[in-house]
Amino acid sequence: MDVSIIIVNWNTKKLLLDCICSIYETVKSITFEIWLVDNASSDNSVEAVKQNYPDIKIIRNRKNLGFAAANNIALERMCGQYALLLNTDTIVTNGAVENLFDFMEKNQNAGMACGQLLNQDGSKQNSVANFPSSLSLLCNESVLQILFPKKFPGKRREYKKPVEVDSCIGACLMVRKRAMDEVGLLDERYFFFFEETDWAYRMKRAGWKIYFVPSAGIFHIQGQTVGHNASSRIMFYRSRYIYFKKWCPRSYPFVRLIIFVRLLINAILSLVGVVATLGMHAGIKKKLSVYSRLILWHLAGCPEDK
Repeated sequence: MDVSIIIVNWNTKKLLLDCICSIYETVKSITFEIWLVDNASSDNSVEAVKQNYPDIKIIRNRKNLGFAAANNIALERMCGQYALLLNTDTIVTNGAVENLFDFMEKNQNAGMACGQLLNQDGSKQNSVANFPSSLSLLCNESVLQILFPKKFPGKRREYKKPVEVDSCIGACLMVRKRAMDEVGLLDERYFFFFEETDWAYRMKRAGWKIYFVPSAGIFHIQGQTVGHNASSRIMFYRSRYIYFKKWCPRSYPFVRLIIFVRLLINAILSLVGVVATLGMHAGIKKKLSVYSRLILWHLAGCPEDK
């Protein structure tokens, strides 16, 4: 078996079916299996997949285990030389999976590779990420990408060939089984966000390389699998703090302070916007609500419960 494609789902039936359809329509020259790990969906996702794609291997969890833990269940059972972690809100284009597979086959030092994520209109999304640092928190990452394009690669630069990067965005991610066996599976302390960054960092430390393969195009409907509300932002910050406590413990208190100050500034600016618009702008009101919840969560000591 060449590739084991693993899809974690939670109540995204329509997206899931479209994603699976794109796999069968575009992957022709390699052998693959598909694992669906369902995190206790209530929208009949599993039943729809069983009806339309009876060959897919399905794992049904009794509760939402999150991204890392759910993927690990399938990663422990996969038969492929490589795993392809695929979000339900993705559509793979012709040749994308084969391009990633061919690259990994030709570059035996590659532990992980990703392709170019695309918006629905075909414009580029950021597909790679740098390892988090105090510098990236203090400075705007867009500015860093302009000033230091080699160190901070981004969508503004045109890449003609694969390049080595720090980490990949986990929406579509091919990982070598041998690298997994060496460094271990995803860290399940991350419920969602930063699990692929942590994985890439562990692989880098073990001597594996991480690559971006621009010829592999994947449409990605950002935010459809997790949302943009306060709960999802709390989840994001919780995962970021897990990463810093694990890999940068000395800078962790400073990181917490930076983020809290930034949240306060954004909340004040949003409050000014609400006052200036007499509370008539729904978007600004929503931002103020989200920032307020994030500030309260920090003041409560960043508790584990949402």
